[in-house]
Amino acid sequence: MKHRIVVLGAGYAGAFAAGNLARRLSPVDTEITVVNAVPDFVERMRLHQLASGRDIPSRRLADVFAGTGVRLRVARVTGIDPERGTVAVTGEDGDGEIAYDTLLHALGSSVAHHGVPGVAEYAFDVAGRSSALRLRERLAGLGGGGTVLVVGEGLTGIETVTEIAEARPDLSVALAARGEPGAWLSPKARRHLRRAFDRLGITVHEHTGVEAVEPTRAIAADGRSVPADVTVWAAGFAVHPLAAAAGLEVTGAGRIVVDRTMRSVSHPDVYAAGDCAHAIGENGRPLPMSCASAGVTNMQATAAIIARLTGDEVPVTGLEYHGNHISLGRRDAIIQMVDGDARSKSWYLGGQTAARFKSGVLGAAGWGVAHPTFGMPKRKRRLATAPDPATAPDPVTAPDPAGAPGPAGAPGPAGAPGPAGAPDPAGARAA
Repeated sequence: MKHRIVVLGAGYAGAFAAGNLARRLSPVDTEITVVNAVPDFVERMRLHQLASGRDIPSRRLADVFAGTGVRLRVARVTGIDPERGTVAVTGEDGDGEIAYDTLLHALGSSVAHHGVPGVAEYAFDVAGRSSALRLRERLAGLGGGGTVLVVGEGLTGIETVTEIAEARPDLSVALAARGEPGAWLSPKARRHLRRAFDRLGITVHEHTGVEAVEPTRAIAADGRSVPADVTVWAAGFAVHPLAAAAGLEVTGAGRIVVDRTMRSVSHPDVYAAGDCAHAIGENGRPLPMSCASAGVTNMQATAAIIARLTGDEVPVTGLEYHGNHISLGRRDAIIQMVDGDARSKSWYLGGQTAARFKSGVLGAAGWGVAHPTFGMPKRKRRLATAPDPATAPDPVTAPDPAGAPGPAGAPGPAGAPGPAGAPDPAGARAA
């Protein structure tokens, strides 16, 4: 009987992980299934661009995985039963179950409302393709002189507010920040960010927590009313409660607690990658929800799965990030490098050169997902007798090609540090 690997989610982490597994493991004794709620791959890092009016081509997952041996199930996951080794799903084909021997949980995150009244009813977000398209339609129908308020001083908020302001100079665009936007950046980078806000005519409301959203305004914590025909909520992200409901060990925020190899500490046949994983980085701190974290955690998870199934020692890949890539509209950006303690270095790169670099990162990410098994080896690895989880080899520090970036040295979809490579004070990852 084939070993059944099920990957939940086909975002940057899940899609690339499925391709990596298919590239390395023989289909003679492995079966890889990807479950995703929608039929298309969503370039989440570009959803703020989609919302602002840019045309972002979509990639059908059926085409992405065609010829790879990866099975695609378009369905929504409704439950996980780790005791029986099954996943409950619902979709166009109705309700059903998918059995697994190894599960990789990569369902990502969605917008967090934080219990703020009116957010669910009146606010927009760029956390998913459908919600970004909804915002796009609303902005298109907003006449000149309308007001837009983006709530959240993190990377998603910064990228969204600058993109909207550049695309719609006829609108009055503002940002509500609990603290200072870009407070984690170096002083020179913060000045660059301020100049970008000024150039684009963005009003910044610092130290303004929003406690309620209404149809035409937001109410600040101090009682002030901030006008907003459109409120865009970018004040944080949350993971799906599926893992907690299944009895996996999770944090208070619902993220799956994993060991150094991305394996659940409570259920050894379950791995996690991306936003849903509570992984400790090289600096001893939890990795933030980000594209960069999705890259390193999915590389570690796939490397560990492959090694354990083929009887090899489990390698340890790097769990670190190197900096932020923050777009400020189409022609401006900031690249801010950080040290091992996630402190911003004094050096940064800004302007059109940084914007071109950021565009290259996004292009490489999309290309990597669209070609999941590019460079497929002629000889794939066969499985060894599955080891008992309790006696599996301990991790070692030797590098492993299964956890390396994409072919020809190109990064996978998140192989290079993404726009959210450093802690986000607003809890919001880059789009």
